Amino acid sequence: MTDTRTLVIEREIPHPAEKVWRALSQGHLVAEWLLPNDFRPDVGHRFTLRAPPMPQWDGVVHCEVLSVEALKHLSYSWTVGAMETVVTFTLTPTAQGVHLRMEQSGFRPDQDANYKGANYGWQRFLANLEKLVAGLE
Repeated sequence: MTDTRTLVIEREIPHPAEKVWRALSQGHLVAEWLLPNDFRPDVGHRFTLRAPPMPQWDGVVHCEVLSVEALKHLSYSWTVGAMETVVTFTLTPTAQGVHLRMEQSGFRPDQDANYKGANYGWQRFLANLEKLVAGLE
């Protein structure tokens, strides 16, 4: 078996888990902080995320919902070309709000550039998520 790498980014978000969960699980909100999509939080649902096309990439991320536990856990596959990874969000309530753990697992050793790109991208996406959650009622 090939050793793989996992990208982990954790954030403390000073808002209730319900608000963060809405931003993670409602497609129209996901589009505001991540990418346009046809997401639904239903296990087995296949969906796409759409970024602007770039050289060597059509901008489409193919995904499938793997697991959903409302207010606690969401996981989906993330496939771009031959790169197949899994994105998992875990929410843990804290005294100040919620601890968000995002991990993207399955980067092969020959995908170092993808790993670095994902780290850059997720930092931006999660900053957008925090701004969106702060503005939710």
